[in-house]
Amino acid sequence: MQKTDDNEMSKSSEITDILYGSETAKALTNFTISELKMPRAFLWAIATLKSACAQANQELGLLDADKSVAIQLAAQEVADGFHVNQFPVDVFQTGSGTSTNMNVNEVIASLVKRNSQQSINLHPNDDVNMGQSSNDVIPSCIHLSAAKLISEELLPSLQHLIDTLDAKASEHRSTIKTGRTHLMDAMPLSFAQEISGWSSQISYAHEQLKNSLPSLYKLAIGGTAIGTGVNTHPEFAAIVTRVLSERTGLTFTAADNYFRAISAQDTAVQVSGILKTSAVSLSKVSNDIRWLSSGPLNGLNELQLPELQKGSSIMPGKVNPVIPEAVLMACTQVIGNDTTITLAGQSGNFQLNTMLPLIGHTLLQSIQLLSSSSTALADKAIKGMQVNQTIINQNLARNPILATALTHLIGYDKSAEIAKKAYQGQRTVLDVALELTDISETELIALLDPKRLTSGGNA
Repeated sequence: MQKTDDNEMSKSSEITDILYGSETAKALTNFTISELKMPRAFLWAIATLKSACAQANQELGLLDADKSVAIQLAAQEVADGFHVNQFPVDVFQTGSGTSTNMNVNEVIASLVKRNSQQSINLHPNDDVNMGQSSNDVIPSCIHLSAAKLISEELLPSLQHLIDTLDAKASEHRSTIKTGRTHLMDAMPLSFAQEISGWSSQISYAHEQLKNSLPSLYKLAIGGTAIGTGVNTHPEFAAIVTRVLSERTGLTFTAADNYFRAISAQDTAVQVSGILKTSAVSLSKVSNDIRWLSSGPLNGLNELQLPELQKGSSIMPGKVNPVIPEAVLMACTQVIGNDTTITLAGQSGNFQLNTMLPLIGHTLLQSIQLLSSSSTALADKAIKGMQVNQTIINQNLARNPILATALTHLIGYDKSAEIAKKAYQGQRTVLDVALELTDISETELIALLDPKRLTSGGNA
């Protein structure tokens, strides 16, 4: 066990040896625009794809078994998260992502040379990149990494949020409160009904993202340079996607049309749009929670959030909605990312989209932000939030909009008169209605029962 730990420490210590080659070095000189690198999820995808390609080429009799196995072992090290500092190429590079593809080819070739006891020499292009082009590798990795993150991180995180909301709703089926439209008092509803709206929003996002996966499962691999499949075996893509499916548990296939898969990023644009919608839904939930917990004296103060940290460096005792605010910032980033991906998607010129690294980086960032935000909102805000029953009951008793329940008996104008008088005199609707109508107190109490009104007045 100790030997395994030592090996892992040796790998994870990020050896100082430079494993990349001349093409990566040129890219580091040419592309000095930002400090952004391709994310680890993308590196996992491209390493996993390289491994699958090596196995496919071996099965097709195009690559010796010793080379294939060596490539797969080296690629697995990269996929497992080792040697991250060997992939320093800027996101803002050549639009096809060729520099990143060559970076990975060179690192895998160097790892094979370093690890091999038989001194296997690999050529980054001839062996590691056999049957491939950056133009089909990078789009494939965008789909592969996005599908993995959505399946394994985002969908479970959203489901966790849904479950947390539903559990909180079940605690408050009998908690009746004042509804609000236009930020103004409206008819009553149960807190469970209010939460059900939030849960339904997140459920819709979950459903739409799940439905987007089949499009992401279609990969450009096999189309090579422009979609014609030049320099690759006609059965190559089928084997690669089979291997990827076996290793990931996801159902990958070759794209229906390589010319579309390489020249356009319509699927990424579509998925980004769903991510944006999901961000809007999370924003709505976060803002509602923020408003409902505002106060405590000069806000709504219907909810009390867990106190996670000091709310102010100067004002003692202040409790801020820090998690909803953090989630709102993440959602704002996702919404902005969608504009980036939309514009980048327009850069499909003839047979190639030339903003692939930007699309890959930004799409994965959106997925990961929403995954983390959903979990944080569920565990650090919703799970521990408490209802201020005293405030809720006071607001409900004074709500002049309860007069709406009388309109079918006395008409809109008379009901409006009762509502205005109740509000102006800070009196209950029941008291004013007893003065201004001949409806009995017993009937008025039944008509104005807030719980009855939460089911359309039919309960």
